[in-house]
Amino acid sequence: MTKKRQKDTEAIRIQAKRTHNNEHSVPIYMTSSFVYDNAEQMRAAFNDEIEVNMYTRFTNPNTDEFVAKMCALEGTEAGFATATGMAAVFASFGALLKMGDDILVCKSIFGATHTLLEKVMVKFGITHTNVELHDTANWHKYIKPNTKMLFVETPTNPTLDLLDLEWVGKFTKQHNLIFNIDNCFATPVIQTPVDYGADIIIHSATKFLDGQGRTMGGIVLGRKDLIKEVYSFCRMTGPAMSPFNSWLLSKSLETLQIRMERHSESALKLATALESHPEVVRVKYPFLLSHPQYDIAKKQMKTGGGVVTFYVEGGLERGKRFLDALEFCSMTANLGDSRTIASHPASTTHSKMPAADQLSIGIEPGMIRISVGLENILDIINDVTNALEKSK
Repeated sequence: MTKKRQKDTEAIRIQAKRTHNNEHSVPIYMTSSFVYDNAEQMRAAFNDEIEVNMYTRFTNPNTDEFVAKMCALEGTEAGFATATGMAAVFASFGALLKMGDDILVCKSIFGATHTLLEKVMVKFGITHTNVELHDTANWHKYIKPNTKMLFVETPTNPTLDLLDLEWVGKFTKQHNLIFNIDNCFATPVIQTPVDYGADIIIHSATKFLDGQGRTMGGIVLGRKDLIKEVYSFCRMTGPAMSPFNSWLLSKSLETLQIRMERHSESALKLATALESHPEVVRVKYPFLLSHPQYDIAKKQMKTGGGVVTFYVEGGLERGKRFLDALEFCSMTANLGDSRTIASHPASTTHSKMPAADQLSIGIEPGMIRISVGLENILDIINDVTNALEKSK
């Protein structure tokens, strides 16, 4: 009997069907549509009687390959790839909820997701109820008859707070909620939420999955019955991933394991160095002993991930001076890149949130988020610590 292959092997060896050219690397299927052998086959395809490629808005060999690899990594039954990470978030809401439904939302979420809930979903009659990450004992009090889904991030962006996935899984089953989680920061290399009962797992593939800041993409993964709804929703609304982006992302997954190991190793070294720096008030990193949820991190994460958050005195102006003092770390609207990226969440990614809401989830004016890249860690530490000194 053939032994089941390891996930990181599957991320390399899963491929679209080889063509008559016997290529070793999968070609890019840059086509809008696919031809049929005869009229009967075309009729059967349009009536969902057979599964064949019809139109790239629906399926494409490159996209199918990327999805198959992600299903293997996350351990899910099915998936659908989208043009961006936010398209994946929207699809997970729009496909599985209807007018009058309410989403229970852990308040500590990505700024664009917050805006989507506040300004877009309400137009479709879908409301949300915010709950505090550190108040899980009282979450049940916010369950309403129309509450249909729980949406969370862990680790959270950008505060790196954690939720106990085992507890969340039991909570959602007890209250019959769809357990929807953004696993972008951890990636399936570090944690697999399906092991704790997650029904839907979403990613911005633009981040660590790509890993080089080259392309946009998103993916929704989960139970087959739920992904069928996501597929139908996206087939009609059109947020399909392009074949070229699918090809790029599939190739990127071949190195995801080793990249996340390097990101995590360097992030821990940077966090450790910053903990003892006199200009740093405090550091947040899941695998630091000082992290308030260190025990949860060790229970459900293999490593601490590639993002470090720290706080400096001096608020917004000090944060700006720090960023301007960096020599090679990039200032850009992304993370999970091979190049180290520094950002100031209060004035960028979460700037549309009211100041009081920012503070309530730990986003202070003096917070800096570092997405630790693949450069030599000595150079990363040197650039960050030098910028701290210059920005006094």
